[in-house]
Amino acid sequence: MTKIDLTITGMHCTSCSIEIERELEKTKGILEANVNFALSKATVVFDNSQISTEEILNIIKKAGYEAMVSEKRTPEIERSEEKGFFNKFVFTAIFSIPLLYFMLINIFSTHESSEILPYAGIISLILATPVQLIAGASFYKGAVNGFLRHSFNMDSLVAIGTTTAYLYSLINFINYSFNNHSLLGKEGMMIPNLYFETAVFLIAFISLGKWLEAKAKGRTSDAIKKLMGLQAKTARVLRDGKPSDIPIGEVVHDDIILVRPGEKIPVDGVITTGNSAIDESLVTGESMPVEKQAGDNVIGSTINKNGSFEFKATKVGAETMLAQIIRLIEEAQGSKAPIQAFADRISSWFVPAVILIATLSFVVWLFILGQSLTFALMAFTAVIVIACPCALGLATPTAIMVGTGKGAERGILIKGGEPLEAAVKVRAVIFDKTGTITNGKPEVTDVVVINKELSTGNEQILQFAASLEYSSEHPLAEAITKKAAEAKINISKIENFKAIPGHGIEGKIDHTKYYFGNQKLAVNILGPKALSVESLTQMHQLEEKGKTVMILLTDKYLLGMIAVADTIKNTSKPAIERLQSMGLDMYMITGDNLRTAEAIANQVGIKNVLAEVLPEDKASEVKKLQQKGINVAMVGDGINDAPALAQADLGIAMGSGTDVAIETGGIILVKNDLADVIKAIKLSKTTYRKIKQNIFFALIYNVIAIPIAAGIFTKYGFTLRPEFAGLAMAMSSVSVVTNSLLLKNFKTK
Repeated sequence: MTKIDLTITGMHCTSCSIEIERELEKTKGILEANVNFALSKATVVFDNSQISTEEILNIIKKAGYEAMVSEKRTPEIERSEEKGFFNKFVFTAIFSIPLLYFMLINIFSTHESSEILPYAGIISLILATPVQLIAGASFYKGAVNGFLRHSFNMDSLVAIGTTTAYLYSLINFINYSFNNHSLLGKEGMMIPNLYFETAVFLIAFISLGKWLEAKAKGRTSDAIKKLMGLQAKTARVLRDGKPSDIPIGEVVHDDIILVRPGEKIPVDGVITTGNSAIDESLVTGESMPVEKQAGDNVIGSTINKNGSFEFKATKVGAETMLAQIIRLIEEAQGSKAPIQAFADRISSWFVPAVILIATLSFVVWLFILGQSLTFALMAFTAVIVIACPCALGLATPTAIMVGTGKGAERGILIKGGEPLEAAVKVRAVIFDKTGTITNGKPEVTDVVVINKELSTGNEQILQFAASLEYSSEHPLAEAITKKAAEAKINISKIENFKAIPGHGIEGKIDHTKYYFGNQKLAVNILGPKALSVESLTQMHQLEEKGKTVMILLTDKYLLGMIAVADTIKNTSKPAIERLQSMGLDMYMITGDNLRTAEAIANQVGIKNVLAEVLPEDKASEVKKLQQKGINVAMVGDGINDAPALAQADLGIAMGSGTDVAIETGGIILVKNDLADVIKAIKLSKTTYRKIKQNIFFALIYNVIAIPIAAGIFTKYGFTLRPEFAGLAMAMSSVSVVTNSLLLKNFKTK
């Protein structure tokens, strides 16, 4: 299975994107196709054993559009497309300016004669013909392609509207000239019933709208352009002991790179020598520089402030955090929110419905109400050109583009329309404890000897525990081994090491099997009365302080206990309080025992505690809430959180978490700050509200505009000329994009 991103040119409305999707999805070998009109992009998933990229490009070309692999698309190509719209507008404007005088005479129905008016017809014909045939050619091409595939799109509407005005005028001109044996008007007056300027201004106004729309759409993807522009171009690499500047693309894993004050860090890595303060605001949104020293991670394209250091490259090219952020934003902006399906359904029948309404208005005015052919045709043309499927197609994707870009600027990566819409519907939030609510860096606080006859003291308890944990990947293991290292305690050799999920670990030291884990493990090995009343009391006292207690034992005796505490993040309690004030229910889930879990939960204000939950059961706990009809968000950072993140209606992964968790989450918080959960939900709600506004504006525009164009208010002296209908249509698309751009003012407080 292969996935490619394509850039498509020639689309004029959402009907075009639906048509391309339909053509691709019915092709054997193509598994999935998603075409985004606002971005002019398509994502295609296909079986490369059945179909090639070139064949996919040819399918799109046969449908009447041009496509290229997105990697080959450059800013110059984007600018040339925008320039193309502008050139078309300038071309039509040059030809339409002389016709403005004739249009004003028609509008205000002045009957004064002049020397120029008799020439109005021939001048209009000469100026309108190149506009119709050259500037209007793209509309005809799109309309013909749609017709051949039994579909209609915006090109169909524009082609029908402009052709109606042009041909009606041409027929009247020929008829007048034949009957009067002259190409000029008589008695200093214009030839009547000519509307060449209508066709010209229609194309001019629509070209103006497409140019403004292209400029506005370009601004919606500013976030990606800004991030791409921040990538470093070169790196100073130490090879053979000598520094040399090389292109960023030539940096390889484990290269040692020198960074001086004020320089950009070229790739991701780990500092080996030196220290500095680094501005990471472009990735995290955090304005204050972060102090870094040997052993700390650095992020490519962030800025070194005042120190010099060397670091080892660990991620290069597409692996770097910035490259992954850009990829995530591009995928998010190319995605569809579920609400867009509503707009797509409307768009699929929109154009045929408009043509039907226009035809009915023509028939009613001409044959039932007895109006002139000219009036009926102008009503027909006005209805055709004022209807706007473009605005409906732009409603959702433009808002998603701006919203996800705004989130990226603040270190909140929203993976697309689905998680964005899911965030709006969340009613409960489940937090993993370790690394999410807490800092995830526990420290040993207490070492307790239980059986003094079998143990030489605290050091031996710590030695056995550290030796067992040395092979473990549990978050508490690092704290215990670190404590042993600080105390300069030697690690013993372990045989037959084994992890016991949800309970602890076991292994042999000098032919004796030792166990190290929670109370459940002790009970399983030694029975219900494994712990004495005194030991239980000590254990409970430690747990009531929020400490996690691990027990060391053999298959015959308890030896001792080690208590480990994980400090709570400073932002956790305020963030949870604000989420509760938003009407959301808070839950904490952990493998810790209930007493320790409740102690942590009480400190941050969470009442619903899910304790002693095995890693494989976290997803089940999420499902239990969902079965009650509650939309759930899961916030976590570890591998054991991945199933729950996937099960939840919305998975929110902490940026410091594992790759599996980050890949599973729908929203990623780069700064690992629970305050960003609030920002993510608020941004999602604001973006979703903007989508609904856009859809409402697009629909209400058509609901109001089409009856006006059809002439319902004619008896009140109000009619709408087709050229102004075309201008209104063009401006409706621009207004929807502009409304989406207002999201740039969103404040993440």
